[in-house]
Amino acid sequence: MNGVKSKVCSFIGHRKIQFTTELRQKIRDVIENLILNHDVSKFLFGSRSEFNFLCHEVVGELKSNYPFIKRVFYGCGNESCVLESERCAWGNMSSFIAQNKTLSMRFDYEVGYGTKYVSGRASYIERNKAMINDSDYCVFFYDEKYIPQKRKISNRVVGFYQPQSGTRIAYIYAIH
Repeated sequence: MNGVKSKVCSFIGHRKIQFTTELRQKIRDVIENLILNHDVSKFLFGSRSEFNFLCHEVVGELKSNYPFIKRVFYGCGNESCVLESERCAWGNMSSFIAQNKTLSMRFDYEVGYGTKYVSGRASYIERNKAMINDSDYCVFFYDEKYIPQKRKISNRVVGFYQPQSGTRIAYIYAIH
């Protein structure tokens, strides 16, 4: 790091992923390459994504070899809100973390980007854009065939709608 300005990398991916040994190793190789060959020392994380949990865990493990790296949290203004349909899944994720004694979501600090508290229900879209804007590199887990689960329009309206994939929106934003 000899006086060179360190670089920043963000992670953005689908809420649900298939955990595999191969995926974990590929993520580890990518992150270690960014640290050793591209001067990346700061890693940005959003939330509500199994991909983020996995990347955070790998960065946490690598922190023992590279103590200078930092984990930065970009939370949404409505982070404490969980959709009723997701309550069980989040309980299961917390249970998985506790039972397997994996690294909990620890961060070196949190960033409060400009639209954090005014973005509303889809604040994760603005959060992802802020992470992309603040990064030199972005690591995506994006499947073009992925379609998010349909959601109820509201408690007052009968019917469902098909939400867009936040990862797809972020990916398109990043490449343009």
